Amino acid sequence: MTLSHDELQRSAADHLLLHFSKQRLDDLLVLERGEGPYVFDTRGRRYVDALSSLFCAQLGYSYGAELAAAATEQLTRLPFNTNWATAHPPAIELAERLTGLAPAGLTRAFFTNGGSEAVEAAWKLVREHYVAIGQPRRTKAIARDVAYHGVTLGALAFTGVARFKDDFGRPPIDVTHVSNTNAFRAPDGADPAAFRDRLLAEVEAAVVAAGPDEVALIIAEPVQNAGGCLTPPPGYWSGLREIADRYGILLMADEVITGCGRLGEWFGVAREGVTPDLVSLAKGITAAYAPMGAVVTTDRVVQPLIDGGRVLRHGITFGGHPASAAVALRTIDIVARDGVLENVRTLEPYLRDRLGELLALPIVGDVRGAGFFWAIEMVKDAGNGRFDQAERDALLRGFLPGRLLEAGLIARADDRGDAVLQIAPPLISDRAVLDEIVDGLRDVLTDAGERFAAA
Repeated sequence: MTLSHDELQRSAADHLLLHFSKQRLDDLLVLERGEGPYVFDTRGRRYVDALSSLFCAQLGYSYGAELAAAATEQLTRLPFNTNWATAHPPAIELAERLTGLAPAGLTRAFFTNGGSEAVEAAWKLVREHYVAIGQPRRTKAIARDVAYHGVTLGALAFTGVARFKDDFGRPPIDVTHVSNTNAFRAPDGADPAAFRDRLLAEVEAAVVAAGPDEVALIIAEPVQNAGGCLTPPPGYWSGLREIADRYGILLMADEVITGCGRLGEWFGVAREGVTPDLVSLAKGITAAYAPMGAVVTTDRVVQPLIDGGRVLRHGITFGGHPASAAVALRTIDIVARDGVLENVRTLEPYLRDRLGELLALPIVGDVRGAGFFWAIEMVKDAGNGRFDQAERDALLRGFLPGRLLEAGLIARADDRGDAVLQIAPPLISDRAVLDEIVDGLRDVLTDAGERFAAA
């Protein structure tokens, strides 16, 4: 039975609980099909998916037949097997392929169903490591302010957004949050070296204050999502690596968003020339054609468990599902065959320059990002004043969602204390699609400036 648009609206209102959304929506966007970088709603309206469906749809929407064939072949051969004390060929092959794409030294893979699970699995691997080497007191972590690492209770402890977590009780992990890398609002942001040195000094001070022999993990995204695509100053990641090594701490890159091609590399941290001890992946690992996540880690982390004959006390029933693993393997093939990473690298300067044109609009204070992952910070006036909460509500929740759809765009209006508009186009987007996105953003932001920015 196919429901009409109106029937779907009524059914959703009566039965469907939305993720991270208000549960009363007057006109819910319901998408029913996709083609290339475009999606179509139940009224037949077409939109550029300038967000890759929450940073996931790396290949857009025209590879369904090929990826369905990979899933069908696997479902016909072996529809399911766990990775609990057994395994299946797609999971084994995917572990080898992923580690082969990773920075040198990342040699092991553990599979999950998504990003929050990957972050939690990484933490438990970290704890198992330190127990195995006789350092069980290392139970603390360092993360960054405003950073989002997931909303399951363990991942939520790392997340640096208080309103997402305060009502859910005491976090299960003792985490110190340090400053993020938002240079736009920083007093020394115009001096990258000074900015980097101050941030790293704060990280080290947090380690010392927490107790150097009690800190187990430093976790960060290569480009921080929350706050609006916050890029690190040069040398920041090598500085994190040095601090972690000096104090015997493990370093983790959360690449749930930045991995799998979003920054033009399978592992975005490769742009920094640093190998972390753990990396979390999800979203684009299957180009969103199936649910999957992963933790990729080093022999250094895992070998003490192997040598001691220890059980890894963590497992997820559907982690590394055979069909999802088969889809991930075919996704890797497609990305290589169709030059997807090369497309991102080639067009990154063009997208940066086109987005830079928006700085001429009074409401645009900053444009930042990397690869196909960018944010526009909106400001109240020529002095880069911040909108207050009521103004942000009116701009980000009232005006922008409907105006973006009117312009044929799906983008993300986000509020973590500053007014930010994010885009993350499918990695198969060409210049024409990028132009369509930027031209639409210009129209929307021009209207927003006339309503919300001071003259």
